[in-house]
Amino acid sequence: MNLSTAPIVIIAGTNRPGSMSRKIADYYQGILHQLNAPSIILDLVDLPHDFTVSAMYENSGKNEAFNALKSLLEQTDKFVFIVPEYNGSYPGVLKAFIDGLPYPNSFTNKKAALVGISSNMQGAAIALSHLNDVFSYLGMNTLAMRIKLSQIRSHYSEHTITNPLYRELLEIQAGQIIHF
Repeated sequence: MNLSTAPIVIIAGTNRPGSMSRKIADYYQGILHQLNAPSIILDLVDLPHDFTVSAMYENSGKNEAFNALKSLLEQTDKFVFIVPEYNGSYPGVLKAFIDGLPYPNSFTNKKAALVGISSNMQGAAIALSHLNDVFSYLGMNTLAMRIKLSQIRSHYSEHTITNPLYRELLEIQAGQIIHF
């Protein structure tokens, strides 16, 4: 696949079924569609339930379901991470997923946009900072514009974001990741 035409992979950063992360990923995909940018959602709810045992360390490469997800990441160079705040950081399942990918080349010289969501007033600011540190270590280039959607449940209804500022920020960032 030619990386310049590869779809942007939107990662819903939790394995919680029916998560707000997935709802925001769907919304973001709609923005990319309006901008004629192909995208695919990788929802961590679809990770093999035993991937931390069956796909990592001495079992690397042995879990076909995990290998398919890994292959998807190898075929693209742009990502959007929708990151919920869990206990002052990002979800452990997202860290385990990243740790299960081949090091050091899975994210080297690739590009990412980060969107934090939370039910509190901080919009997952610390979670995005932690994740950005990991991506810097892995050689991933992240957009400077990190969106923090605080009190997200109050600003989302019927498949849309009701806060005009949030909508505008997501649209600006989507344009930036396309041209990054």
